This record gives sequence, C-alpha cells and structure tokens, in this order.
Amino acid sequence: MMVASQRHWRRALARMAACALLSLLGAGALSPASAEEQAEKVQITDPYIELRTGPGRGYPIFHVAAREEWIEILLRHTDWFKVRTANGREGWVNRRQLETTLTEAGTTKAFRDILLDDYLQRRLELGAAWGQFKSEPMLKIWSAYRFSDALSVEGTIGQVQGVFSGTEFWHINLNVEPWSDQRLSPFFGIGVGRFKNIPNASLVNAIVTNANLANAAIGLRFYMAERFVARLDYGIYTAYVSDADNAEYRAVTAGIAFFF
Repeated sequence: MMVASQRHWRRALARMAACALLSLLGAGALSPASAEEQAEKVQITDPYIELRTGPGRGYPIFHVAAREEWIEILLRHTDWFKVRTANGREGWVNRRQLETTLTEAGTTKAFRDILLDDYLQRRLELGAAWGQFKSEPMLKIWSAYRFSDALSVEGTIGQVQGVFSGTEFWHINLNVEPWSDQRLSPFFGIGVGRFKNIPNASLVNAIVTNANLANAAIGLRFYMAERFVARLDYGIYTAYVSDADNAEYRAVTAGIAFFF
C-alpha cells in the first residue's frame, strides 16, 4: 500500500513539474509589444544594425539595415526586439542597437527595463525545492498568487521519503514580504493544511496517521535574472495527531521558482 502511494505521489509530482516547465516555456514565449511600440517607427543613426534570425546572439545575422533607414518595432522578448525594415525584412535586434535610434519626433528612443518592471509587477509564481524534513529528504512544489505588493497566498504539496515511513502533506499559507521590491527580500508565512504519515508495511502495528497541519515559515528570496527567483525556507510543521497529542517537525529547503 505504501509503495503504491509513493508511486502515485512521484507521478503526481512529475506531472506538476512538467506543467511548470510548460508554463515556463509559455512565460518565456514571444509577447506582443505594447500598442504604442507596435505602431512606432524609429530611424537608424548608427552606421548599421544587424538583424538576426532569432532573439539571441546565438542566432545568425542574415541582414544589415543601414543608417537613416526606418524600421518598425513588432515584438519584444526580454532585451531583443523583432523589427521590420522598409523593404519588408523581419529580424531580431538587441536593445543596445536600438537605444541610439530616433523617433519620428526626432528624439532618442527610450526603452523601459522590462526585466525589472516584470519582476515588480509579478503575480503568479511556480517553484520546486528540495531539503530536509526532520533529517529526512523532502521534495515540495508550490504555486503562489501575489495580490498586493507585500501579500501573497501560496499552496504547497510535498513528500518526505523516510527510512521507516513516507509522509505526504499539503498546506496553504499567507505570506508577507515587506520588501518585495528588493532583489534580496525576506518573507514570513503562516498556514494550515493536512498531514499523512504512512509507515512501512513491514512494521508491526503500522498505522497510517492523518492529521491537521499548521505551518509557520521564514525565508529569503533572491531575484536571479529574467523570471527566476532562488528561495531558501525554514519551516515549522505541527501535526495535530489527536486532541491530546501533536508532533512538531522542522524543515529546511532550497529551490528555484519562476514568475509570469
């Protein structure tokens, strides 16, 4: 019974990880420029700019647009812009090459820092972490929604693979992040959930334990680059086994999340 349950959890965690990866790929997919940028044309002032086949330096240069030529900005992907030249050629140009271009009003084109803006305006987050739960290996996956600058609600599922038993749990937390606009930001959380401990079938008088769970956590987030955040957590889990008995567990985890 325990083996089947563990296999079920591993499959569930694998499915969630796959969904997270697909979401990440979707989050990193091409996004339209704003309506204002979409219709805007800029004029090249450098001797030339290089058009690549894709949004990155690993893509080959296939066309060069000369000075005084007008180009139209179509899409933005991080610091790469898809542009169209006057003769209809479309390619990707790095932000640095466009920062010297002129608008139709004759002023230098300004570009917002999309990475910082996206980080400050982040709403949804998916992440995974590994660590120790009472000295036993622990894996958890979480999803969070940030509904204000300092507050977010977070749902977590996890599994602990012990020597004598396996543990499954889930909880929902309210997190407070007072300095959410900082690259390095501490947070605090508190929540409730459920706890299930499944002893090895070989143990004498093995009894499955189902209990309500309370969780308190403190952690540190570090904005890495683009849409990635590293995270370190320290949590206290209290399982209310019965009216007269409860068990307390401490856990430390480290993981990576992405936002979109």
